[in-house]
Amino acid sequence: MKTIVLGAGVVGVTTAYYLAKAGHQVVVIDRQSAAAAETSYANAGLIAPGHSFTWNSPRAPKLLLQSIWRKDLAYRMHFSLDPRFWIWGLKFLRACTAGSARANTLIKLRLCRYSQAKIEEIAAAEGLSYHQYKKGLLYFYRDPEHFQQGIRNMTLMQEQGQTIEIVDARRCVEIEPALKPIESKLAGAIYCPNDGSGDCNLFTLQLAERCRRLGVEFRFETPILGLEARGGRIAAVRTEKGPVAGDAYVLSLGSFSPIVARSAGLDLPVYPVKGFSLTLPIDPALAPTVGGVDEGSLVAYCGMGDRLRMTATADFSGYDNSHRPEDFATMMAVARELFPKGVDFSKPRYWSCLRPMTPDGPPIIGASPIANLWLNTGQGHMGWTMSCGSSRVLADLMLGRQPEIATAGLDFARYGNGAAAAPSGDAPARAA
Repeated sequence: MKTIVLGAGVVGVTTAYYLAKAGHQVVVIDRQSAAAAETSYANAGLIAPGHSFTWNSPRAPKLLLQSIWRKDLAYRMHFSLDPRFWIWGLKFLRACTAGSARANTLIKLRLCRYSQAKIEEIAAAEGLSYHQYKKGLLYFYRDPEHFQQGIRNMTLMQEQGQTIEIVDARRCVEIEPALKPIESKLAGAIYCPNDGSGDCNLFTLQLAERCRRLGVEFRFETPILGLEARGGRIAAVRTEKGPVAGDAYVLSLGSFSPIVARSAGLDLPVYPVKGFSLTLPIDPALAPTVGGVDEGSLVAYCGMGDRLRMTATADFSGYDNSHRPEDFATMMAVARELFPKGVDFSKPRYWSCLRPMTPDGPPIIGASPIANLWLNTGQGHMGWTMSCGSSRVLADLMLGRQPEIATAGLDFARYGNGAAAAPSGDAPARAA
């Protein structure tokens, strides 16, 4: 079986790994010059089943509306003339009920916990080293009322067997001494001892090398133009370097998945939400070894060897991937407050990426309405956490095996029968 995997981010590479291990002849196509060069390049680094909450809470519509005029929120909403944004947005709003939020959070939690185990399994089997920290994650609060709300929300996780510890400021600093500078400002924290962190980019690059040893062929610097569909099947991938044909195709192009899918008449409910990351050099002796999230500002952080990674902001601005220094002002301020010593603030590295979000939260994994086209996309802001689990589930489905976890709520069919679209010529020349 020759399988063409579209996309060499962490989801595409882990897909290629599992299929190659099962005996498939795998070709991976990507427009970049190396694996993990876009959304998987400088993400938060957190492997965080304890933060699996869907964004579709009943409070989300109000927060998104406020973000239009308030600049201090973690969300930024920009009006757009793109009709696909409004279609996606209406689906998002329909999922902002307490019942939907609970159901979709549980789906994400199930996948995240499974995926975390698969990340560790692959790392052990392949001898991967990627600045992994396994001391848990701290989700800390400065406001007592907000802290109590966080505790109430975490009850859902506890009910599903997620280990959590409610800690006061003193215990928080015992767990992570690097937070000592803000001890007096802490109302408390939720500690998830089984969460962790690591460098997604480093993991993916190393795994890509292992894939090569398994016979996987990577075709980099090969922009994808679209799909050739004939008789209800995909006949080939159109690229700037000519067509590439196989027996099966896997769409793992993140936010660009719907653009390519439309060329075959398939409408995927995935839309980009821009995220930002800040990377700073740091003295390893002073870097945090327990990552976490400042729940007040929604700034996430973790140490990566001699670097500190911080991420924040969900910017609904379409396919605009630009950034300005002021986009990182909140992250820089939090970094100065949390870790004032041992950080070289004069050498910031700025990054932004497009997170592929589904309107209801869980990714889309499994078969598509097109016979030989498979989907592994829409992991959103948790692509690193969900990567290995998503790809193992997909590989099992492609191989006719029963996945090890329930797949209800992950398939494309959950969006009903109205997901077909006429093949479109509006995709950019370099779709992905």
